[in-house]
Amino acid sequence: MRSSETGHTAAAFDHDVVVIGGGPAGCAAGVFTARYGLDTVVFDRGRSSIRRCAYLENYLGFPAGIDIETLYGLIHDHAEQAGCEIVADLVESLERAEDRQGFRVRTQDGDRVTARRVIAATRYDGEYMRGLDDEAAMFETFEYDGEEREHFDKSYAERDGATPVDGLFVASPYGETGYQASMAAGRGTRVGITVVEAVRRERGYPDPLANHYDWMRRAAELDDERSDREQLGERFDERLPDDHDLETARLAELREREVDRRLATHLSADEIERRTERGQKRLLEHIDDDLIRQAAREIEGE
Repeated sequence: MRSSETGHTAAAFDHDVVVIGGGPAGCAAGVFTARYGLDTVVFDRGRSSIRRCAYLENYLGFPAGIDIETLYGLIHDHAEQAGCEIVADLVESLERAEDRQGFRVRTQDGDRVTARRVIAATRYDGEYMRGLDDEAAMFETFEYDGEEREHFDKSYAERDGATPVDGLFVASPYGETGYQASMAAGRGTRVGITVVEAVRRERGYPDPLANHYDWMRRAAELDDERSDREQLGERFDERLPDDHDLETARLAELREREVDRRLATHLSADEIERRTERGQKRLLEHIDDDLIRQAAREIEGE
C-alpha cells in the first residue's frame, strides 16, 4: 500500500528519508517509510552484521532456515518493491543543514545528498554522526586493551528511535532490542513507524490521529448499508480531540486524505486472491531454478 500523501518532499531536500544501513533493521524501516509515500533511499555497502552469520535458523517464516544471501536478496527486493532506492555506498559523514532543518549526507564514493530525516541503522561505530550533538551525549568512553576508546552510546536514542537531534532516528539493534536478526527487523519497523508518525504530526494530524497502522483489511469489514467514505469519515471524527485547533478547511483536507488512505487498505476477495498469487510468484524468483524444476517433476510424478 502506498499512501495518498505522496510527493511531499520539500524542494530543499533530495529525499524525505535517508536510511544508513541495508540490513534487516534498515530495510524494515525503509519499507514502512516508503509505503507511506516518503521518498526513501537506503545506503548499503553490504557491511550488515548479519553477513557474519553462517546460516540463519531462527528467522520466523523459514522452518528449515535460510541462507544469508537469499535473505539479503529478499529484504532488498521487498524494500525496492515498497518504493525504496537502494544505493551500494557507504555513508562517511552526516551534517546538519545550515538552517538546522534536515541533513547533508556524504558517501565514500563522493556523492552528496540532502534529506529531511535520517535513520541510522548500522552496527558500526557511528563515527558519521559526530558533530550532530554534544559528543559526550552521543558517545561513551570505554577501555580496551589498556586504551581508552569511544563508540556510539547505545542508550542515546529513545525506545522508539527518536533522538534529541530533530530528524535523526536510530534503528540500530542495540540494548533491549538485542542482536538477533528478527529483533533487528522489529526495531527497524518500530523506528519506521516513528518516522511516519512524526511526518503526520508535521502535516497537522493531532496526536490521536498521528499514530499509524500499515494493515490491509478485507473489504467485507465495511458496512454495506452506508457509503465507505461516510463510515471512515465518522471514525476520523470520533478520534479527533475536542481541543484541536485545525481550521475548517485544513480539517476537511486531512479527513479526505485519511479516508482515501484507509479505503486503499480494504481489499476485495478478488484482489486478495490476486495478491496472494503475485506474492508466491515473487518468492519463486529467489529460489534456485534447479530446485523449482525438481519440485515440478516430483509433483508431476505424484
